[in-house]
Amino acid sequence: MLRALHIADFLALHTPIIDVRSPGEFARGHIPGATSQPLFTDEERAVVGTLYKQVGRDAAVLEGLRIVGPKMATIVEQARALAPDGKIRVHCWRGGERSGSVAWLLDKAGFAEVSTLKRGYKGFRTHVQAELCNPLELRVLGGYTGTGKTETLKHLRSLGQQVIDLEALAHHKGSSFGAIGEGPQPSTEHFENLLWHAVQGIDTTKPLWLEDESMLIGRVKIPDAFFAHMRAALLYFAEMPMEERAARLVVDYGKYPKEELAEAVVRIGKRLGPQHCKAALQALEVGDLYTVAIITLTYYDKTYGHGTSKRDPARVLRLPASANDLRGLAQRVIQHNAQHHHA
Repeated sequence: MLRALHIADFLALHTPIIDVRSPGEFARGHIPGATSQPLFTDEERAVVGTLYKQVGRDAAVLEGLRIVGPKMATIVEQARALAPDGKIRVHCWRGGERSGSVAWLLDKAGFAEVSTLKRGYKGFRTHVQAELCNPLELRVLGGYTGTGKTETLKHLRSLGQQVIDLEALAHHKGSSFGAIGEGPQPSTEHFENLLWHAVQGIDTTKPLWLEDESMLIGRVKIPDAFFAHMRAALLYFAEMPMEERAARLVVDYGKYPKEELAEAVVRIGKRLGPQHCKAALQALEVGDLYTVAIITLTYYDKTYGHGTSKRDPARVLRLPASANDLRGLAQRVIQHNAQHHHA
C-alpha cells in the first residue's frame, strides 16, 4: 500500500523512516530517528540538479535513472533490514521525485505499507518552527558559572521533574571552555529538530526545567520564540560562593589537556584583560587550576550578571546553594516552585 501523508499523520506512525536526500542534506538536519539512505551522493545530486536547470526535467530524470538503476537492489535490501515487517516511511526534501520513486520501488518489491511525506523535509521544518513557538510551562535554573546547574537538572529529573538539557542537545557547555570534551556540534537547524523532538511527549500543564543559557550555545542558536519564553519564565537563581564554584570547575575541567584549557583562556583574553589573561596562563602552566578558575569566574560572573539584569526582577528567585548538596538544591527548587504556584 502506497500513501502520501500530511506531517501530523506521518509523524504519528511508529514505523522506521528513511531519508533519501543526499548525505550533505542529511548532515545539515534531519528528522530525529530517521536513517540516511541517500538516492544520490552529493556529487550525483549536483549533476542531476544542473541538468534539470540547464536541459530540462526529462534529461534530469533519465540521468537520475541511470545513476539509481544499479542501486535498486541495495535500496530494497537496506529498507528490508530496517523494516522486516514491510512497513516503512520515506521522505525527501520536498516530497517529490526522490521519495516518490523509492516508495514506488519498495511497493513493487512487496512492502506492505509505504508512507511518503507530503511537502517532505521542508514541510517538517515548517512544522518544527511552528511547534517551537508554542508556550510551555518553562522554569529556568540559573546561577553563576560552576554552580553545577547541569548536575542539578539531573537531580530534578531523578525527582520526577520534566527536564530538557539544552547543552547536551547542543554538544556544548556554553562558555569559552564549553566545547572541551564534547563531540562536534549539530547545525542550528538540526538543534531545532532535536529540541522539537525533546519537547514531544512533555506534559504542557506541568513545569519543564531548563538551564539558563544565552541565545548562543557555542555556535548553535536557540530559536527566537523559545528563547523569549525562557527569558520570560521564572528564574531560580542558585547562589553559591565563588570558592566552591572554582573548586568544582577544577574537578570538572582538570582532566582535560592543558593546551585546550589554554586556548579557551586565550579566546576570552581580550575580555579578561591582558594582565588577568597572563596570570591565568601562568597559573595553568604550573598546574594551579584553582587560580585559573577564580580569574575566569570574575569575568563570567560579570557577563552572567549582565544577562540576568535583563530579566524582570520579580521573576527571579534566589536560593542559597552548596556544591556538596545539589540534590538538596533540586528539592528546595521543587518545593519553592510548588509554593509559588499555589501562592
